Amino acid sequence: MRVVCLSGGVGGAKLARGLQDALAPGELTVIGNVGDDVCALGLHVSPDLDSVLYALAGLNDEERGWGRADETWRALESAREWGGEGWFQLGDLDLGLHLVRTQSLRAGEPLSSVTARLTASAGLATSLLPATDDRLRTSVVTPAGSFPFQEWFVSRRHEDEVDAMRFEGADAAAAAPGVVEAIADATAIVVAPSNPYTSIHPILAVRAIREAVVARSVRSVAVSPLIGGRAVKGPLHRMLSRMAGGTSPAHVAACYEGLIDALVIDRSDAPAAAAVPLVVADTLMSSGDDARRLAATVLEATV
Repeated sequence: MRVVCLSGGVGGAKLARGLQDALAPGELTVIGNVGDDVCALGLHVSPDLDSVLYALAGLNDEERGWGRADETWRALESAREWGGEGWFQLGDLDLGLHLVRTQSLRAGEPLSSVTARLTASAGLATSLLPATDDRLRTSVVTPAGSFPFQEWFVSRRHEDEVDAMRFEGADAAAAAPGVVEAIADATAIVVAPSNPYTSIHPILAVRAIREAVVARSVRSVAVSPLIGGRAVKGPLHRMLSRMAGGTSPAHVAACYEGLIDALVIDRSDAPAAAAVPLVVADTLMSSGDDARRLAATVLEATV
């Protein structure tokens, strides 16, 4: 098989690891969101790419749900003591990756090339591609104003209700090398259980990527990020209620109109109806075994 997975951070990273375990080496390509990339203490951070990379390499902190396992925070504590901004969490192990990425980007290397080197350094056969090498940034429109994604999500703790999303730079952004080709060559497309608004739509905001998915000749299957109508973590159920009018599988499927052929939902959300066929499964990924079982269900739905 040749499977392409569109993914955001934590939830998407778990499914990506399950897919990697279920497939043969080299059969998986993950296209990651870069809309929430941020400059923190002068370093270029790609939170969603890093979450996927750490999960695929078995380096992620499964208990905390993000970042590196066995992380420490002395560098950030020191930066705060010297008057530096400390609202964005940068662990000591995490900093090593950000230093390498930032140095390479400043030397003129594109993000896709840097990401490929990091993936190879982790010993992975899976391909991890950023959606674009161009600058694309997500901002969130709220009653209190418009904020860059990380400021709204981390600094303001995503407490503001959301009226709209903006993807700055998307109109001019080209797909990163290999992205469109991977979609065109895929035998299946999977949309991970990431927040559609904040994680998947920024990927699809790159016109060439959306057009490639629309033009697919293979099945595209999404996994709902809701369980019992609520997000496991994060504000998605609030966003769906406010912007789409509800949190049913039909509302989730509508986020991907014309882009998917089936939606995998949790048993707690069944019975239900949507514009596409629904596949019922246990979608909570509390362990690697859970992720592998869900990945197997998703792959069966793509046949």
